[in-house]
Amino acid sequence: MNTLPLLLTLLFMLLPLAPMAQAQPQPIEPPFLRAEVEAGRLPPVAERLPRQPLVDELAARGLKPGLHGGTLRMLMTKDNDIRLMVTYGYARLVGYDEQLNLVPDILAGVDVEDDRVFTLHLRPGHRWSDGQPFTSEDFRYWWEDVVNDKDLSPFGPPRELIVQGEPPQVEILDETTVRYRWSRPNPFFLPALAGARPLYIYEPAHYLKQFHAKYVDKEALNAQAKAAGIKNWAGFYQRRRKQYDCDNPDLPTLDPWHNTTPPPAERFVFTRNPYYHRIDGNGRQLPYVDQVVVSVVSKGLIPVKTGAGDADLQARYLRFDDYTFLKASEKQVAQRVLLWRKTQGAQVALYPNLNVNDPVWQALNRDVRFRRALSLAIDRHEINQVVYFGLVEEGNNTVLKESPLFRPEYRTRWAEYDPARANALLDELGLPRRGASGLRLLPDGRPMEITVETAGESTEETDVLSLIHDAWLKIGIKLYSKPSQREVFRNRIFAGDTVMAIWSGLDNGIPNADMSPQEFAPTVQDQLQWPKWGQYRETMGKAGEPPDLPAVQELLRLYEAWSVAGERDERERIWRRVLEIWSDQVFSIGVVSGAFQPVIAHAQLRNVPERGIYGWDPGAHFGIYRPERFWYDGPRREGY
Repeated sequence: MNTLPLLLTLLFMLLPLAPMAQAQPQPIEPPFLRAEVEAGRLPPVAERLPRQPLVDELAARGLKPGLHGGTLRMLMTKDNDIRLMVTYGYARLVGYDEQLNLVPDILAGVDVEDDRVFTLHLRPGHRWSDGQPFTSEDFRYWWEDVVNDKDLSPFGPPRELIVQGEPPQVEILDETTVRYRWSRPNPFFLPALAGARPLYIYEPAHYLKQFHAKYVDKEALNAQAKAAGIKNWAGFYQRRRKQYDCDNPDLPTLDPWHNTTPPPAERFVFTRNPYYHRIDGNGRQLPYVDQVVVSVVSKGLIPVKTGAGDADLQARYLRFDDYTFLKASEKQVAQRVLLWRKTQGAQVALYPNLNVNDPVWQALNRDVRFRRALSLAIDRHEINQVVYFGLVEEGNNTVLKESPLFRPEYRTRWAEYDPARANALLDELGLPRRGASGLRLLPDGRPMEITVETAGESTEETDVLSLIHDAWLKIGIKLYSKPSQREVFRNRIFAGDTVMAIWSGLDNGIPNADMSPQEFAPTVQDQLQWPKWGQYRETMGKAGEPPDLPAVQELLRLYEAWSVAGERDERERIWRRVLEIWSDQVFSIGVVSGAFQPVIAHAQLRNVPERGIYGWDPGAHFGIYRPERFWYDGPRREGY
């Protein structure tokens, strides 16, 4: 049996869980819930916890065990932003720790065989936030009655569960044991469970059955749906089941806090989950903080309101250029301004659209000499000094130094400032002619003017493009920028109307060999350099176009080979080849990386790292640092 080292690490970390009952500290009741317990409306904490709660030994992690109490304030810009509470709360079947190892969380353990068979062990006595048992029935219900119900899931199971067209065999072994089995390896399964937006393979069956036509009269459900302005029972059901969206206060959760406010609202109150499965080494049930209050405000006001002390923990909608203002407000409003390293492969990157409809621009964008010339003509050092005060790394959109896969040449290849070489490549391409303005001419006689489209969300992008504009003029190319609303921006790229776009780089700039290289191959439509090729893969050929560039085809083959590779050495070899092709072919043009994300924390809020990484997946922004561990050391513990 060959088991990946990452999964072996996971398995070894699970082994000590069995004797936990002997070492479990005496549970301590949160004062916030004491009145409910004394009134008999809530069982005491010892009866609410699983029989094997997860004991979080904070002192062993260099953190300070805390005290219960207080309200954490955050700012968001629209109702559906509250879904980020699931990201930040980060309760997962398995999750990443601070070192990006996969470890058990909601689960007591996982047995892994050849990356094909996953046996999930639930915690006996674990309960949903409403006190009802969380058992294998919630997994059976999701698999049989939701994913395999054509009305609710017309496209079948999520793609993370399909291995070369094969769905898993799902076995319910007993009340606390579920097994997922494939005939081939599925390296996507555990990372999907641990994701910032997780793959849910369970639902609160006891609550949702009342809306399901298998358990309730279908016509009665359809009547309820129509009365609510919804087409049928399936749509009625979907409105109530979305665990990630946090928009149904009645939906039970396993997260540390649950939403008590129905949208729309300007203020959402998330209250501690009385049945949360974690305790600290002293026996205090987590989370420490009793409530999280999310206020919805205009995006442009978030830096100002944060600087005025209206948030206790904030990073979203803050940019590096807010740092000076926030730092100046630090002492007046009793907050700390921290700088965490972003994990994106590039802070900003240009994306030549290889699927652009214009045939002349398509041919140029698909020619590696053109992409290399554009990259060589960018003065990254100037951009670093002028825009980022010399604090970032100059180079390609690739893995960062923090990744074990990093090599310096991945960052520097075709990324040095060399306008002479860029000019030579453009001449070699057959573009030596220049018009009266000094601009090079396209093969059809048009001046070489590139419109780079933006989502119009950051002056940072505008500043970077202004400097690139000046640099590209030296090689006879004029750059124009065109801002638009984000949805319009994306749809234009998907439709092939955009020649080039600017956006952030790779989401995961710190992968190891056991993490998927799917961002480096056309796998989804969202990839701005080849949206139609990604769409073709994402829809299994039903939409989009098949890739026809040999280098891109090789990236796709390597991605597929990684998906079935059983040995870590083989996965690392595949990764090395992927990164070599990526850096040589310049499918995206990175500018700088390693930028900082301002993180604001109240001066009394403890266990927030002074230095951290800030990324979506893996990382879940605050998630890997477990905000349930954050606590107030001072008057803020009493609330407002």
